[in-house]
Amino acid sequence: MFFQIKKGDAYPAIYKQIYTHLKDLILEEALTERKLPSKRKLAQDLGVSVNSVAHAYEQLLAEGYIYSVERKGYMVEDITRYIKKDWENDPFPDELKENGKQESFRPEVTFSHIATDAEHFPFKKWRRYQQHVINHHKKQLSLLPHPQGPYELRESIATMIALSRGVRCRPEQIIIGSGTQPLIHKLMSLQPRSTTIAVENPGYQRFYQLLKDMDFTVEPIDLDDQGISVEAIRERDPKWVFVTPSHQFPTGTIMPINRRIKLLNWAAESPDRYIVEDDYDSEFKYETDHIPSLQSLDRNRQVIYTGTFSKTLLPSLRISYMVLPPDLLKRYRNAFSHWIDGPSGLNLWTLKYFIDKGEYSRHIKRMNARYKAKRAKLIRELQLVFEDKITIQDIPAGLHFLVELDTALSYKDIEELAKERKIELYTIRRFFLQDTKMPETDKKKLIIGFANMKEDKIRESVERLASLFS
Repeated sequence: MFFQIKKGDAYPAIYKQIYTHLKDLILEEALTERKLPSKRKLAQDLGVSVNSVAHAYEQLLAEGYIYSVERKGYMVEDITRYIKKDWENDPFPDELKENGKQESFRPEVTFSHIATDAEHFPFKKWRRYQQHVINHHKKQLSLLPHPQGPYELRESIATMIALSRGVRCRPEQIIIGSGTQPLIHKLMSLQPRSTTIAVENPGYQRFYQLLKDMDFTVEPIDLDDQGISVEAIRERDPKWVFVTPSHQFPTGTIMPINRRIKLLNWAAESPDRYIVEDDYDSEFKYETDHIPSLQSLDRNRQVIYTGTFSKTLLPSLRISYMVLPPDLLKRYRNAFSHWIDGPSGLNLWTLKYFIDKGEYSRHIKRMNARYKAKRAKLIRELQLVFEDKITIQDIPAGLHFLVELDTALSYKDIEELAKERKIELYTIRRFFLQDTKMPETDKKKLIIGFANMKEDKIRESVERLASLFS
């Protein structure tokens, strides 16, 4: 059992060296006797203090490598041997490796519909309310959160969406989560796998893939100039329909009242039909008042309303919510009342004060004006640079719009050229669902996002975009 102890600041603590050596000898079955030397004897042999040996023995005892016998000392445990595999010669798969950066593609120009304008987020005010929460809500922060999120925040959200979106609900109906996807996943896990679900096409690819991965039958429904076709829904006969009526994603279409009523009437014909309304960026409207939510028109409690703070605040906060009708809420609570889920409690309580003190509504008002100006300038520049080669679907809502460009390039060509020239750009092809054949015509549709675009870089960004087609 001879080994040497190295002393000095460059080496691990003495007790740690003793612990490591003994542990390795035990695991390698290299000790000839099961009884260890006394603490005093080993300290003398190694030329160290008894305290160092005692500390090492205590750690080995705590981890189960040794045990103590009264009046006999410390004995080595009979430890089950490892099943050894030569994993060191099995390299880590290349496809799983990361480069240590958040993303490998670093665009110089962005037309992304995903990002928001973080430069104008009121960080100082947010921190002020965070500090208020730390000072006054230590008890709440020290406890496990409610499975649906703090009741006080749900009260604030219920009041806010009643005023801004006409949503009618009690705080008890609101469930807060770390994104719309996980909320939808939990909700749909309660439904029979035989359920057929209709989704918009083109539409939100992540919902489509989520539902497919859960083994539902998912029916993509084509759109017309008023949104999803109710006639096509009747032909496919689904039980659930996912829609974005206030600003269809990605085309931007606003569903008119007649189509909304037809959709609600379809649901009302059977008590087991539901509509999921994804109201992802309805806070931003530029020339008219906000359009009431589909849920506000529902008289039969068959619309599930989902909203998010990712577009209005920051995507990285990961705060979303859904409003469930009472029958679904009862099933949800039975299934998930034991779950501990959701975003940071500190951020949730901060958001409550951010809403209650009027900071959220003031922030939305400021950003609405900023986005309106940015959007108008971007449209002007696109028209100036592309002239008659571009058609802009100028629907004054949300943080993106659709354009059609007259070009012989294929969608694949456009996407590859954009990446090669460090331009973040999404074509409509990304949002056509997997089992849909993508039409290739001379008119190519692009999704133009502007939230994360710097206003003084708009002209340059448009010229960079035009270079793809020259």
